[in-house]
Amino acid sequence: MRISNLHRFLREAKQAALVEIGLQDFEYDTLHALMIRDTPGHASPGALAQDLSVSNAGMTGRLDGLEKQGWIKRMPGADDRRRVDVEVTRAGAAVWRRAMELRGTAEDELAAALTRGELTTLNRLLRKLNVLVEGDQSPLKRSAIEAT
Repeated sequence: MRISNLHRFLREAKQAALVEIGLQDFEYDTLHALMIRDTPGHASPGALAQDLSVSNAGMTGRLDGLEKQGWIKRMPGADDRRRVDVEVTRAGAAVWRRAMELRGTAEDELAAALTRGELTTLNRLLRKLNVLVEGDQSPLKRSAIEAT
């Protein structure tokens, strides 16, 4: 229940930030997926679709809207001109950064309730839980394997 309450607080903070900036969830999610890559601000539409669990057609629609807003641009691939690459524009990076600043304020409010040592411990414990749920020994993965 406590984790659910924290999740709700952070989700509402994200929504408030997006409303203030004028972004929709899917626009933010797509810009965010572009910006946190190993190659920040650059990706293929297919890689983005996979990262966001969206169909290729759905990703095309998202990218059309972002391009119309001036937040991304599509270009022929550097190595293969038949391929299309997506790049975040300065305007897109700026709107994403503004949303991140507003989200960060809510996260800072939460973090202020803990000492530096408590934050370090919390981070270590959350990392440990994430390794469990994302790894091969995840209880969900084990139960899915056992069901087959």
